[in-house]
Amino acid sequence: MFGLKATPVEQEHTDSYYAATANNTTQYPPLNGDVSVDIAVVGGGFSGVNTALELAEKGYTVALIEAKRIGWGATGRNGGQIIGGIGHSHDRFKKAIGDEGIRALYDMGNECCEIIRERVAKYNIDCDLTWGYADVALKPRHMREFEATAEYHQKMGYPYDLTLLDKAELNQQVVGSERYIGGLINRQGYGHVHPLNLCLGEARALASLGGLIYEQSPVTRVVEGDQPEVHTEHGRVKAKHVVLCGNAYMGELKPALSKKVLPSNSCVITTEPLGDLADTLMPGNVACCDPRTALDYFRLTADGRLLFGGLSNYTGLEPSNIEATLRKNMLAVFPQLADKRIDYSWSGQMGIGINRLPQLGRLEGNVYYIQAFSGHGVAPTHLTARVTAELIDGQASRHDVFAKVNHMTWPGGKLLRRPAMAVGMLWFKMLDLL
Repeated sequence: MFGLKATPVEQEHTDSYYAATANNTTQYPPLNGDVSVDIAVVGGGFSGVNTALELAEKGYTVALIEAKRIGWGATGRNGGQIIGGIGHSHDRFKKAIGDEGIRALYDMGNECCEIIRERVAKYNIDCDLTWGYADVALKPRHMREFEATAEYHQKMGYPYDLTLLDKAELNQQVVGSERYIGGLINRQGYGHVHPLNLCLGEARALASLGGLIYEQSPVTRVVEGDQPEVHTEHGRVKAKHVVLCGNAYMGELKPALSKKVLPSNSCVITTEPLGDLADTLMPGNVACCDPRTALDYFRLTADGRLLFGGLSNYTGLEPSNIEATLRKNMLAVFPQLADKRIDYSWSGQMGIGINRLPQLGRLEGNVYYIQAFSGHGVAPTHLTARVTAELIDGQASRHDVFAKVNHMTWPGGKLLRRPAMAVGMLWFKMLDLL
């Protein structure tokens, strides 16, 4: 019987602000015995849940298999920033995808945010969805980059206003800090959200459409081919199609995939509720990021806390004291928080690909995969889920754009790729100082 055996602590959500303020605690059953469906999806984060939901909306029978809890991994641990764009610097892929492919990636980069807007409205998901985002500049060259970004979006026909702000305007409208010299604000197209509650709401929508959801069911084997199967310790799902959405938490389930993704840590802290001070720190209630390689990102929560994240690295290790290390960074931005308590601190892993374009593809037979959002996945996961569902439904054109791009294996093997990339990240950090 389910529930008679205690669930190990490591199978539950990390001790985060999101878990503490989740709308509900999921109790979907583990997989026991054999199940047959049209599509089996492995991984209960944004990619997996939304792939399953897209296919359920199309009338397919779907089973979603999650090793721990819905939203347990990066989905339930990130900064909650809804930022458009699918990858970066699309022109470098022109030889593979052509001008039409570059245009398609740009349009999909806008669509990914709209999917969240539409999904929250359609399924009445309570997830603190708030529109407004700003890139903030530390140096004059950052402002020049922001100006070029705004001009590019205007040329491409971006549907929302982008406004450059000088230091005084930024301070009055966006972030009450002397650290930044200006910024670029998008008040309607980008925003922020409680990511765990968003994913939990999407999972409820999936279940309402008849989708089967199994938690606490680590996948032990995936049989590829035209009649693929997903095996767990106590069950098996037979399907016509399988989609793998484990990303940085896939482990060695499929070594060919894990070699193309480098798990990278990012850390987050959340203060106590700040009362009236919150409006002084973030008068526009927008999410913010700076443009450095090891960036700071921050925003207010719905109950008036400051959520502050960063410390991205490729070592796979987190600081010995997340709270102390991130608090120092936070006070560099907001020294007025020196006497405020930190209520939550946590970390999570994101999947980094070498070229920073999400990886969509097909293994042998009817087994597909989605991975490598490189720390920029809240919105793009929703789009890649839709594109993969389109492929399974017989519409391959948008998936083909992704499939034409070659994704290199991380060099150095298991032993050397982390040290090599840590050195590489140090180089980019040095460039950030210039």
